[in-house]
Amino acid sequence: MSGVGVWGLICPGSPEEGARARRWTRDVLREHPRVDDAVLVVSELGTNALTHTAGRALRVMLTVTEGRVTVAVTDSGGAPDGPKVTEAPEEAVHGRGLNIVTALANRLAVTGDEAGRTVTAELPC
Repeated sequence: MSGVGVWGLICPGSPEEGARARRWTRDVLREHPRVDDAVLVVSELGTNALTHTAGRALRVMLTVTEGRVTVAVTDSGGAPDGPKVTEAPEEAVHGRGLNIVTALANRLAVTGDEAGRTVTAELPC
């Protein structure tokens, strides 16, 4: 992969679209050193967006610049509260996604409101 770029994908809100977003991310970033981390971030943020919101659509934006990959996932809104990093009980099956994302990213930001939120993770290179 050379240089910088911006790519976007809009998916309907069905559960199988998470797999599509992961494949698309892998295709776009196929030669980038942070491809696996970016795919994991898209998986976690996309799953949260489809699970905890109205789920009508999901938008993924990838931005590659010198020194960083930025992953932004926008949901369809519907949730009164935004995502939060929490400590899940050891026996819990869910609740660790944002912890994983914050471990990979040097910056995590949440913008928007119940009409739609964007979660952005910056992955240093």
